[in-house]
Amino acid sequence: MPRQRLRDLGIATGKLEPGTHNAITDVPGVRVGHFTLIRDEPTIVRSGVTAVMPLEDGEILADQLFAGIHSFNGRGEMTGIPWVEESGLLDSPILITNTSSVGVCRDAAVEWAVKRGAPQRFHLPVVAETFDGWLSDINSFSITKEHAWAAMNDARPGPVAEGNVGGGTGMIAHEFKGGIGTASRRAQLGEATYTVGALVQANYGARSMLRCGGVPVGELLGPDMTPLPWPKPRDAGSIIVVLATDAPLLPVQCKRLARRATTGLAWVGGYGTNGSGDIFIAFSTANRIPTSEPGDAMTPVPVRMLPSEAMSRLFLAAAEATEEAILNAMCMAETMTGLQGRTVHALPVDRLREVVTRARAAISAG
Repeated sequence: MPRQRLRDLGIATGKLEPGTHNAITDVPGVRVGHFTLIRDEPTIVRSGVTAVMPLEDGEILADQLFAGIHSFNGRGEMTGIPWVEESGLLDSPILITNTSSVGVCRDAAVEWAVKRGAPQRFHLPVVAETFDGWLSDINSFSITKEHAWAAMNDARPGPVAEGNVGGGTGMIAHEFKGGIGTASRRAQLGEATYTVGALVQANYGARSMLRCGGVPVGELLGPDMTPLPWPKPRDAGSIIVVLATDAPLLPVQCKRLARRATTGLAWVGGYGTNGSGDIFIAFSTANRIPTSEPGDAMTPVPVRMLPSEAMSRLFLAAAEATEEAILNAMCMAETMTGLQGRTVHALPVDRLREVVTRARAAISAG
């Protein structure tokens, strides 16, 4: 059966409606690009880079956005965290790659900004990772700064490629093939409608824990129908979640929003194992803070914010978008063979639809 996103399979999760593309790019100005590296010589490589551009081309270098970080479990890397935590500001693209390529992607993002005349005297870009060493020769250091530039230059609005693309190329989720996934939700607050979009790099989880819309599909599919990627079941790996919204939020509210990715992760069956790097970042495009340096005129900047009492609907949107983004990553990912002939099988979407439909029918029948 062809790979299809969750809703294209007829499976809807959550209560809120998605945006036009059901993607993080439904937040105006947000763009996503990928560079995918698949080769067998001189070493087996199944890797890449994904770039989330928070604003239109060049704008993120001139304007800063309010942002917040949440580390659900910290055995992972996301550069730039100390400054986002300290200032509550994001002024760079967000890159996601494999564990051994964080450094080169970080340097590439710095050079990319400098070559575009960014006004900052120095740069602290946000680069995150998950480990693709089961399918890819991660220690071949195959990702280059040119690959990171290609991902950033490829960034565009609209539909987002998912599954075995960009930083998600070699990733594994719930012992099926994982990778990049995205989704969005609209939240009505009074007369205004705001969008929350999620993009994930999913590389975590045990098959037995996998849930879809509350249905224990991992148990129903089992290890016998689709072989595990390794000799015996295990729960290992990490997930990066990027949340974007056009709702006017302050940094502390962005941080609160980022925490809600944990709920969406839990709904799918992730619980933050000891070895997980589960790190989430949320940013709001509603307030633009001009980049300034010491000595510039210190003029107050007007900002807007939602009352705290209005946040719950956005929390639900963040949780639902994260849940569906993970499932989209798995639905769109294809079976892949990589390092040492290891094969990671795709989630059987026909069986997924069958077991979810049957379970929901049984619940409806009482």
